[in-house]
Order: sequence, then C-alpha cells, then structure tokens
Amino acid sequence: MAFYPGQKLPTKVDELDGVVKAAIILLSLPHDVAGALLKQLSTEQVEEVTRTLASLGEVPADLSERVVEEFYSLRMASLYMKEGGLDYARALLKDSLDTKLADRVIQQIQNQVQRTPFSFLQKAESENLLTFIQDEHPQTIALIISHLSHHKASEILVGLPSEKQIEVVRRVANMEPTSPEVIREVEAGLESRLSNVLVHAVEKVGGVATVAEILNLCDRSTEKSIIDGVESEDPDLVEEIRRLMFIFEDILKVDDKGIQAILKEVDNEELCLALKTGSDELKEKVYSNMSARAAELIKEDMQYMGPVRLSDVEAAQQRIVDIARRLEDAGEIIIAGRGEKDVIV
Repeated sequence: MAFYPGQKLPTKVDELDGVVKAAIILLSLPHDVAGALLKQLSTEQVEEVTRTLASLGEVPADLSERVVEEFYSLRMASLYMKEGGLDYARALLKDSLDTKLADRVIQQIQNQVQRTPFSFLQKAESENLLTFIQDEHPQTIALIISHLSHHKASEILVGLPSEKQIEVVRRVANMEPTSPEVIREVEAGLESRLSNVLVHAVEKVGGVATVAEILNLCDRSTEKSIIDGVESEDPDLVEEIRRLMFIFEDILKVDDKGIQAILKEVDNEELCLALKTGSDELKEKVYSNMSARAAELIKEDMQYMGPVRLSDVEAAQQRIVDIARRLEDAGEIIIAGRGEKDVIV
C-alpha cells in the first residue's frame, strides 16, 4: 500500500509498502546509524525514503516494533538462504517465527530469488555495460534497456551512436511481450561475456511510457536529437512520447521563477480549469507564486466553477505543459531532474 502525506498509517505491516517500512526502520535507529545506512542507497532511493520520512508523523510503537521484527527476520532469512538454500531457510524460519510471519517472510524471499531478467546488469557500471552491448542489434539493446532501471537505461542510451539511439527508442516503444526462451538466450550470452551472475523472470516491458521515463533522464541535447530523429519517421509516436515525458503535476519540479514565467502566459479561466484536478501541493505552489489577491480570485472562481468535463481539464493542463516545455527549450525555465545531474551555472 502506497503512503501519501497526511494519511494515517495502517495498523498491519503487510499493508505498508517497502519505502514506508524503510522510513520506519530509519526512525528506529540512532541518527549516526541511520545516516550510515542511507549512504548505502542510491540518490533516487535516498530522495524517496527521506521524502516519506518527512511525511510520516507519529508512528505507533507496536507498528514500528513489527516492522523492525520483519526486517530482522528477512535479514536472517537471507543469511539462511546463502548458507543452505531456500528449503533450509524455510525450515529454520518455521521453527523460529510465528507461522504467519514465517510464511510472509518466505514469500518475500522467494520473490527476491525470482529476479527480473538482466538483474545482474544492475551491478555493472554503465560505461562497462555500454562497451558490451553497443554493437548488439538494436532489438537486443532495446530488450536489455527495457529491463534496466530508467536511470541506467538513460545512461546507456546517451552513450549509443545517434542513429542507433533512434532505432532503439522506436523498438522499445513498440516492443511486444518477449518469450522467456529469447530472454534466457540473450541473458546467457551477456553473462558469459560479462562473467557476472544471476537469474530471470518475465514481464511486459517497453512501451511508450518506458521511452518517456528514459528520455526524461537524458540531457536535453540527447533527448532533442532522438526526438527529432524519431519524428521524421513516426510523428504520431513522438507526440505520444512527448505527452508522457512531462505531465501537469511535474510543474512542481519548476522553481518559483519558472512558475511565474509560466503563469504570465496563462489566463485565469484556463488556470482554474487546469487546477481542478491538481494536487493540493501543486495548487499551493501556484498560489504562492501569485499575489494574495490573484490567488484569492482563482480560489473563488474554482469554488463556484461547478462540474466540468475531464477532457476539458486535461486539455487545459496540456496547454500549460506545452508552455512549460517551450520555455524550457528556450532556456527560460529549469525543470528539476532533466539529466546532467541538474548542473546550474
């Protein structure tokens, strides 16, 4: 179960998602230990966990205790696995834990064992991985990067020649479900050359959303080169990608100066319509970049607006998104998380 700021925590551990559990674990540790633990996580993981941590509020003592107990049990189960395999871990857990908790821990361990395809590549440096796959057929590269994290896939894509970037993106966007046999064959070839380890599983990957996520993390010059190249062959596909790359809620990633630049080009009627389904956080960000009087007028207009078509709301939001992307392309605003580690000079 995902957690939203201000939401009351459930009473059952199995209703919490992994990020919330991690945040509760950190709350249970001394500050120096929690800090050392955070250093072991990636930047993206640290941001996600600390954001949740800041929104948790008071955690009931019994819930915290059960989360810590589950964490400890999972850690011990992992050690049992390394020592004697899944059956050995299952036997020890059944002897030492409550039956219900043991079953849940065993299920989680089994899920970890049945890893996703190409999971062994997550540990490889992007530069080394690129050396191994850059000469592969575009379809093979598309299959591989569809199974990587979006950040690692972005790093691989940036390193490919521009012609191959375009071909790979088109193939990721149009990828069909792939048979386990094909995935195993590609994995085996890479494993033998990379001399790393691990197994597989199968899932539907690729698609336009995957392309949008990857391109969102590329630097702007790489993104533009790829988009221009794909557009010359498939303009409809590019339009789909663009609409997924930056959505209305992403305006939260724009700094105050940028928000003000966007608002200069939006009339009040369209802004009211666009904010109709916006999050409270987004609304507050918009209001904070207006005069108190203008913000009050917008709030009043929204209060008396009445029912509107969702399609009209989405159209208004898209027009504002288009303004944001145009201003970004012109270098007039900065959107956080847009490749090159957000360097500002």
